[in-house]
Amino acid sequence: MFILSKFAWKPILNSIREREDSINNALNAADEARKQMDALKSDNEKLLQQARIERDAMLKEAKEMKDEIIGQAKKSADEESRRILTAANESIESAKIKALNELKTQVAVLSVDLAEKVLAKKMEDRSAQEAFVNENLKSITLN
Repeated sequence: MFILSKFAWKPILNSIREREDSINNALNAADEARKQMDALKSDNEKLLQQARIERDAMLKEAKEMKDEIIGQAKKSADEESRRILTAANESIESAKIKALNELKTQVAVLSVDLAEKVLAKKMEDRSAQEAFVNENLKSITLN
């Protein structure tokens, strides 16, 4: 027993202690690895949350840009339609005035022709015609 305790027991106890230390070191390393995994998982969750926030911000910005572009397009279309309508109204008014002036001219020409024919029949005498013209010239006011 003495020889066994002196020569075998110490190496057996040393190997058991070494085995126990290596197991403890392995357990500590496993704990450390688990802590690092938890930290990585937490960091991944934070990164994922931050990515979601940035994605939402980008989507919101894109929607605002889309709305702004649509608004500008509507405004531009409204301005263009107003411009076209104004030009059309001016063109119509110009054509209307031109048509009225032509109508007035034609009515005046027809009236003079008719008056000439009526007066020619009624006043075959030259002195009666001159008296009639002079009388009418006095009563006419120029516009």
